[in-house]
Amino acid sequence: MTTVSGNREAQDEKPRMSRPSDSESLIATTSTSQFLKSELLPTEELIGRRKYDAPSSDIWSDEDNEEALATIEKDDKPKDEAPTDRPFWANKTEYLLAQVGFSVGLSTIWRFPYLCFHNGGGSFLIIYILMLFLVGVPLLFLEMAAGQRMRQGSIGVWKVVSPWIGGVGYTSFMVCIIVGLYYSVLMAWSLFYLAQSFQSPLPWAWCPLLKNSSDFDPECARTTSTTYFWYRKVLKATDEIEIGGLPVMHLSVSLFVTWLIICISMIKGPKSIGKMLYVSVLLPYIILFCLVIRSLMLKGAHFGLKSLLAAKVSALYSVEVWRRTGNQIFLSMGLGFGSFTAISSYIPRSNNCVIDAFAVALLNLAASLTATVFVFALMGHLAVENNDKCYLKNAETVMNLVATGVIPPEAQPPESLYHDPSSIYSRWLDNLPEQVRNMVLLHLSDCNLSEKLEEVMEGPGVAIVAFTDIISLFSGSTFWAITIFLLLANLGLSTMIGILQGILAPLQDTFSPLRKHAKLFTVGVCVPMFLGSLLFVRPSGSYYVNLLDDYWASLPLFFIVILENVAMAWIYGARRFLADLSIMLGRPISPVYRWLWCFLSPLVLLVLFVSTLFHLYLKTITYLAWDSSISNEVCRTYPSWAKVLLIVLIVITILPIPAYFLYILLQMPPVVSMIHSRATDIFKPKAKGRLPKPCPRLQVRQSQKKINEVGKYPGKKLSAL
Repeated sequence: MTTVSGNREAQDEKPRMSRPSDSESLIATTSTSQFLKSELLPTEELIGRRKYDAPSSDIWSDEDNEEALATIEKDDKPKDEAPTDRPFWANKTEYLLAQVGFSVGLSTIWRFPYLCFHNGGGSFLIIYILMLFLVGVPLLFLEMAAGQRMRQGSIGVWKVVSPWIGGVGYTSFMVCIIVGLYYSVLMAWSLFYLAQSFQSPLPWAWCPLLKNSSDFDPECARTTSTTYFWYRKVLKATDEIEIGGLPVMHLSVSLFVTWLIICISMIKGPKSIGKMLYVSVLLPYIILFCLVIRSLMLKGAHFGLKSLLAAKVSALYSVEVWRRTGNQIFLSMGLGFGSFTAISSYIPRSNNCVIDAFAVALLNLAASLTATVFVFALMGHLAVENNDKCYLKNAETVMNLVATGVIPPEAQPPESLYHDPSSIYSRWLDNLPEQVRNMVLLHLSDCNLSEKLEEVMEGPGVAIVAFTDIISLFSGSTFWAITIFLLLANLGLSTMIGILQGILAPLQDTFSPLRKHAKLFTVGVCVPMFLGSLLFVRPSGSYYVNLLDDYWASLPLFFIVILENVAMAWIYGARRFLADLSIMLGRPISPVYRWLWCFLSPLVLLVLFVSTLFHLYLKTITYLAWDSSISNEVCRTYPSWAKVLLIVLIVITILPIPAYFLYILLQMPPVVSMIHSRATDIFKPKAKGRLPKPCPRLQVRQSQKKINEVGKYPGKKLSAL
């Protein structure tokens, strides 16, 4: 344990140096230790300690935690001491809001319910909760504790943990940049819909009329009004990804407003961010709670919830379901971005990050479950409504057949069927004579409630279209449109603040003068980010957003988290890290985390990474696009150059890791040589004559052990050595 051993050395040096009878060899040993620390240790003094301290062979012992706690009162330097120029969160509440706001994003609202429906319902929830607490929480705790312990962003933290994997921080930095470019577009879409919601009737509720005519636009008439509005009015989408064009003007304005809000929110660092988070994090939870209450009052909500709770046992044994569940945990929580590390670097070291990790994970889970109840209740209502329409259409068909004499008059449906189709339709068919019923069924379409539910749960690619469909179900649709898109905009804002923290904090830590000009620096980052985001508001920009979000993001993030886990658990040492945290928090930490970090988490991450890689290689990557020939959305396959672009982006993102490894490898020999030569000068004996032969490594350790014993027992003479 590095910190404990360092404290012991400091305590042992005092009695040894205070005795005038100590030999020069002890003074040389002490001065050499001080020299090595001054030459090699950064502000956190971790890299050098790991190089020169011999860790215990028993990595599962709890004695290090107890010894660490025993030395807390003896430390000369307070553990909460931090660089004076580093800002802090105003209070613990703002810090937690920042962590929760980054963790709970737009994928929580739609992707989680979608995956839950298509992957076993209740079985998916069981797998998700199990993986969340066995893998998600320990890794979240690791990232938060690393930032809180090292007081740096992602680039600095992993250089301190191990210089060999210092490139992990640069990869996280690049991931934040690329994700920030296209994620801001999602927020711009929400802001545009929010601005359009201040109308009655809503512009997507009806198809537009042709100029100088009372007829509806035929292109809109062939599809739904919400789908037409999304592709033709909002995106102005092209038919294929190859067709480019200039950025769409109204989306460019929305994107500018998005980055303006982000820049204003972060202009003063944690001080301004904290005040904004009270709105952007708490307001979505309030809105979501109100939406759940309203959705539960709709007809058919119970059917949706029944489908949610229906667990499929076969899903528990499906490797594909476990893979999708693992992907959702890491993508929704935001592991690997470096944002948790950056946000935690602004909190005092004594903060209990163990409880914080559980709090963030539980609030993320609560938001996911609340959104799932809301979506399933609405989808159940929509499925029942569509099924009732199917019943009424069949009833009209029967009436026409009776009127034309194709079927006998006793098949005439009752008038009450139009008031309550769900209950009357089945009863009416069951009461018909068998011969007549068989004749009627030949002319009717199949109305299956479960199939209707599958139809409305189309997928996460049309989330905004689905929400616009949902809004039409409520009375007072204008109010609910404003509410829902305000929810989506705030979720996007809080996540973007976390992503920007993963960019700003590492840059300010690497180039410390930037912290003195924080306002100008923040503007200097937001402006190029806005310009880069314009690529995704072109007519074909949404197809690139889908390419990056669906197929690119997961692989670099898995690779980052795997290296973070291995570096902390096996290179730095899980036992050593927990002992450092015991000193930092003033309380022992459960050894369960060592088992999880050292064995379970790396295994799960490696399986998920390999399965995702094979899935991406074997699967045909597709996207939803607009087809003007049929005036509807279709599923297209990405061209070959898009696959090449995807591979290039993955390689470029991961490239800093091996590049920095080679850089350290090339830099290490001269550094070691310099240290060795200077250390030799220090150890060079003053007495003239023959130099002593170098001792074997084991003998040096034994001699050092005896020296330590002399320091503990002042009466013992050096001649005993």
